[in-house]
Amino acid sequence: MELVFATGNLHKLKEVKALLPPEISLLSLKDLECEEDIPETGHTIQENALIKARYISDKFGMNCFADDTGL
Repeated sequence: MELVFATGNLHKLKEVKALLPPEISLLSLKDLECEEDIPETGHTIQENALIKARYISDKFGMNCFADDTGL
């Protein structure tokens, strides 16, 4: 199964990959060749993460999750 982590932070990607079972292939935005600046127009960290995940899911038709550290 392929799953997208909507992040450009390769360190975060590596940390999450280490937690997943081998049958889950975790892809990054770089793997998708997604270089768009995804708008973060939410008012909270949770809203911004949801915006990013929905953007990738809609554009690429893949299951996706995201985070937004707010830093």
